[in-house]
Amino acid sequence: MKLFVAGLSHKTAPVHLREKFAIAEGSLPKALQDLQRLGALEAMVLSTCNRVELSLTVPDSAPAHEIFDGFLKSWQGSASAFEGHLYRLESKEAIHHMFRVAASLDSMVVGEPQILGQLKAAYQIAKTEGTVGGLLETVVTRAFNVAKRVRTETGIGQMAVSVSYAAVELARRIFGSLKGQSVLIIGSGKMGELAAKHLHRSGASKILVTNRTHERAVQMAALFNGRAVDYTNFTSMLHEVDIVIASSGAQHYILNRENLQRAIALRRNRPMFLIDIAVPRNIDPAVNEIDGVFLYDVDDLEGVVNANIQERSKQAQAAEAIVLKELDQILTRIKLEEVTPTIVSLQGQLEEIRAAEVAKALRRLPGLTPEQVQGVEALTKSIINKIAHGPISELRRNAGLPDGDQAVELIRKVFHLQS
Repeated sequence: MKLFVAGLSHKTAPVHLREKFAIAEGSLPKALQDLQRLGALEAMVLSTCNRVELSLTVPDSAPAHEIFDGFLKSWQGSASAFEGHLYRLESKEAIHHMFRVAASLDSMVVGEPQILGQLKAAYQIAKTEGTVGGLLETVVTRAFNVAKRVRTETGIGQMAVSVSYAAVELARRIFGSLKGQSVLIIGSGKMGELAAKHLHRSGASKILVTNRTHERAVQMAALFNGRAVDYTNFTSMLHEVDIVIASSGAQHYILNRENLQRAIALRRNRPMFLIDIAVPRNIDPAVNEIDGVFLYDVDDLEGVVNANIQERSKQAQAAEAIVLKELDQILTRIKLEEVTPTIVSLQGQLEEIRAAEVAKALRRLPGLTPEQVQGVEALTKSIINKIAHGPISELRRNAGLPDGDQAVELIRKVFHLQS
């Protein structure tokens, strides 16, 4: 049995090809059944916006490429549109790839956590359909453990690598905990909305939204169970909020030093955190001179993001080392499992020979007492175990070596064992 992975990803194919190859969640059961009908022993399909890949196990003699190409032809009509964009991996390379995918080392944003959840969902569908249960299941479940090790032992997922989430990270540094903090969103910019979502998930409880178009403010406020406020009057409410996210399309400053001095005085110098994601900027940089006011613009946030991307690259090196170590361990385990039937066959054959010879000897020695018979049994078993120890040790030792198959096959020939 061998493992085979094939597909395309954001690294190998543009989005229009990924969309064309994508398999909807409702179609996954049929896809899995089709793969088994074409000859796959096990099958799992991972289909996300950034990758579509099929993981299969097939008999050693089966042409895995033909199974994949047959599936591609039946689902897409032709494979020609995807040629040059597909990757096909077998055995060690396939396992290495699956470990890297689970650990988010192959993601568009290295360290992002979503891929592990998507992989677990794909596995659960395959499990429900009964298309995993052998080597593929062993590799996939081990991939989950590899991802957990990477998350636990490295900081690969701890640093913000988006502008919106970097804003949340900075806010947390200022306030410690964001639980119970209040937020004002000015404008309807997408990054402002994303930052507000991250703040809300991090515990911010009161969300106010203002926008030139009041209906848009109402719509955005509904996303966070918040409240829309009048755009012409929002500056009078600044003292009520701890965090301001400005993403308005205004071509001038809509918050100035005077606005913030008044607000901070009413707050009795409790700190305020201002995130100006707008271009042109919405907030006069001079407000940063006010004690207790912390203003960050897009350049500040991108500086945090770039520093974090560099740090993630360092952490990715440590993650790669974990993946390689885990890869060596599972390859050894798989090899040992492959020689186990040979070991069992060898032990069975030697036991048959021993039992037959003992039976012949006992027929020639009818006068032996039960204790003497027991002694003969023990003696011959001990001899057989000593004979078997050498070849069994060699089978296990060679199982994990690159050219170990040759030694295993030699032992099979010496003892006349079936492959």
